[in-house]
Amino acid sequence: MELTKWSQFFDYSREPRRAIFFEDVKSNYASIECIERSLNPMTTSLCVMSRADNSNGLILAASPTFKKVFGMSNVSHSKELPFLPNNRKFNYRLWYQKHTDIFGQRTEPDPKYIAEVEYWARQTYIVPPQMLLYIKKNLEVISILREITSIDEIHAYSIDESCIDVTESLDFFFPEVSDRYEQMDKLAQLLQRKIYHQTGLYVTIGMGDNPLLAKLAMDNYAKHNSNMRALIRYEDVPNKIWNISDMTDFWGINVRTEIRLNKLGISSIKELAHADPDMLKREMGVIGLQHFFHANGIDETRLTDKYKRKSVSFSNSQTLPRDYTRKQEIKLIISEMAEQLAVRLRKSKKKANNFSLYVGFSMVDYQKSISVSRKIEATNSTNELQEIATRLFSEKYDSGAVRRIGVSANNLIDEPYQLISLFDSDETSEETIKQKKDEAIQDALDTIRKKYRYVSVQKATVLKKGSRAVARSKMVGGHSAGGLEGLE
Repeated sequence: MELTKWSQFFDYSREPRRAIFFEDVKSNYASIECIERSLNPMTTSLCVMSRADNSNGLILAASPTFKKVFGMSNVSHSKELPFLPNNRKFNYRLWYQKHTDIFGQRTEPDPKYIAEVEYWARQTYIVPPQMLLYIKKNLEVISILREITSIDEIHAYSIDESCIDVTESLDFFFPEVSDRYEQMDKLAQLLQRKIYHQTGLYVTIGMGDNPLLAKLAMDNYAKHNSNMRALIRYEDVPNKIWNISDMTDFWGINVRTEIRLNKLGISSIKELAHADPDMLKREMGVIGLQHFFHANGIDETRLTDKYKRKSVSFSNSQTLPRDYTRKQEIKLIISEMAEQLAVRLRKSKKKANNFSLYVGFSMVDYQKSISVSRKIEATNSTNELQEIATRLFSEKYDSGAVRRIGVSANNLIDEPYQLISLFDSDETSEETIKQKKDEAIQDALDTIRKKYRYVSVQKATVLKKGSRAVARSKMVGGHSAGGLEGLE
């Protein structure tokens, strides 16, 4: 095995050699929608689009056939489609935007290409997201993963991706096989079949000696193999990791990181693996040293080691369905979001010592976004957080078309603890009595909402124009939850 000049920093024989799988459901949302319609996920042209009812939203997911036919990827805008979603006709406007030179000379589309686009457009299903359905399917997949390893060895990386440690499962399922990597491949194949037969979903699996190698195997090799499986061992690092052509295809390296590395004279994963770790740490900090070890295939993560966050904050943000220009309507949205934040705080028995507000403007309004944070007296009161949120907004907002709003409760403390002022008056003061009444009302509302859903009790303001409380209650992750019930 080829070694780097810095090999004295690590010894592969002393590194943990676990049996790690990284599994990914192929075109998850789109595949689920195909299965719900008794369609083949691999041959059907389908995309999941937010606001599919007016065909003017984001494409959240697409089937492999859709991607291949239209050259599209997940998370793109409907206006980038080569056809018009509302009538399935060729998108001439988009074509001419891309095929008109600086002198105004246009290249006309080939009639055969137009016919092919319109043919596939008519065959394409454009469907709205059903987030609760996707969560339900994910739980089914997790249940299957638990059939081959313990729940402690499963790390849900995302709604369609999980990392699992199957080291202790190899001899249980395939005791007759002596080679551990052959055991891993057989168990990965067994898992693929289980998931397919029980859910109809196709799963890509990367295998490796550690989580990093398994992730790289899945992203860079398994997705391109016909059996949708791939393996990277420590011995494969020079041939499989150092030969990854695009640095941004490597886990943890985005475009900005690539630019920073390029400025240091590093333009490939192999060069990163051979770089001076002291220089990387000096120029990039600890993260630079992490990239160095990752480029050499080193990752000592154990899935059973649970990460504990040092600090916690609660946030809530949304992109509005239209431009909001009336100050009272924007205040209403902010007030509703502050109330949801207060409910989350009380549910977690936390209070916030800091509150942040973000207001983003529409693209038609060339204004700098508003971002303000304010230290507050520890609270989880709906009324107090609403008052703070709307006051911050009134202080900073003059005019403009608002399209995105975010609120955040920070510097949280446990609910029983609070600062006591030396100047606090008699406990039976009018203000204290009012506070206790407000808390009693909040507790009653929280109890009802917990039992009968959040929208079971709402203020009359939800009937006002611009309110988003009811609409947001029907969403999961900012998208339509679908028609499933019972997944509170």
